[in-house]
This record gives sequence, structure tokens and C-alpha cells, in this order.
Amino acid sequence: MSEKIILVDDDSNILASVSVALKAEGWLVETYSDSQQGLFALQKNQPDLAVLDIKMPKMDGMELLKELRNSSDVPVIFLTSKDDEIDEAIGLRMGADDYIIKPFSQKLLIERIRAVLRRSSPKITHSNKMIQRNNLSLDPDKHLCTWKGEEVRLTVTEFLILHSLALRPGLVKNRDQLIDTAYGETIYVDDRTIDSHIKRMRRKFRVFDKSFDSIETLYGVGYRYRDA
Repeated sequence: MSEKIILVDDDSNILASVSVALKAEGWLVETYSDSQQGLFALQKNQPDLAVLDIKMPKMDGMELLKELRNSSDVPVIFLTSKDDEIDEAIGLRMGADDYIIKPFSQKLLIERIRAVLRRSSPKITHSNKMIQRNNLSLDPDKHLCTWKGEEVRLTVTEFLILHSLALRPGLVKNRDQLIDTAYGETIYVDDRTIDSHIKRMRRKFRVFDKSFDSIETLYGVGYRYRDA
């Protein structure tokens, strides 16, 4: 079955040209020029990936992502202007999976979409074997994470980071190693982005277990998963 992609951008020319290019690759595409309508469609239609412009009227891409993350962990690629480096960093820390700078080539966007879809595919995770670490269960085939039997909804990036840590409990991984795990070499992110992902994951686990402390910080070194 073809993956479904939703594009949200207030520029009708971008929507028209990009949708044609993506459909030519075999993907199912829906487009929205209104961010609020786009949010409703994302929540209702459950696509495989979303491409969101950051600068939009009414509700910008950051606000849209914030609302979306309350109910969905669909992979998100941001479209951003050259002078929006701060927005790029904030967007990634909020749970976006990648970004691309305008103006961009359609070929580059297609490559980035393929990369994020590969990362979100259970066939391309580091190990397809289910991981069980006491209260933690990770099922790459279903992209499913549970803690004490309760499902913890993780983004693609968060799942990859946690999977990397839990695969070898006690082993310390520095931020550069976790960046490579989560993003590969297609995108540059700073150390604080990994810190933000870890903080987001901890908050999600503490919804079900206020004493959750299995992801340990070794200040100045990195992170490790404590299986105890």
C-alpha cells in the first residue's frame, strides 16, 4: 500500500508543484493551504508523514506541531526559510523529524521524505527483535513502546533513541552517537536537540510512572539505559 503524505503550506504554488512530484513517486498526497484544516486532516486521516511550512497565518507550523503531538506521533518534516535557524532548532526539539530550507529542489525533498519513511519503517530499525527490559517493552515491527503494560506514544526519532539505549543497557552513548542513530548524516542538529528528545521521553513515561528514572544522564558524557 502506498504511503499517505499530507502537505500543509499557505503557498498554493508549492502545494501544486510538490503534490505532482510526490504523486509521481507513487505516494498518496493530500494538500491544505489552511493550517487549521490541515491539523484536522492530520488528526483524522492518520498519514504516514506530514510536510509542514513553519511560516503560516492563523496557526504557524510550530503551533500546528504542538497541537498535533497531543494526539499523533506522525513523522513531520518542516519547510523553513534560510533565516529561520532558531525555528529549525526549536522545531526539532518539539518533535519534528527533519527540516528542509526554502527554496528547495523537489528531488531533495523526495530524498528527505524517503529517508524519514525508511526510519519509521519497522524493516529498517536496528533490530527487529522485540526488546524487553523489566517494565519496558519495545516492538520495532509495530513501532510500539509500553511501560508496565501501558502504551507510551513515541515519535520516530524518540523511538530510535530509546531503542539504541535499551539495546545495550548500561552502555553510555554520547550525544553524537545518538544523533547518528536518530538522524543519520542527512541533517545537522546540535547537542541540545538530543537533550530535548530525552526530556520529552521522560515526561511521557512519567505520565504512567512518576518515579521513572531508567534513562540516566551522565553529565558531560551522554546517556544510558539503566535496566534495574
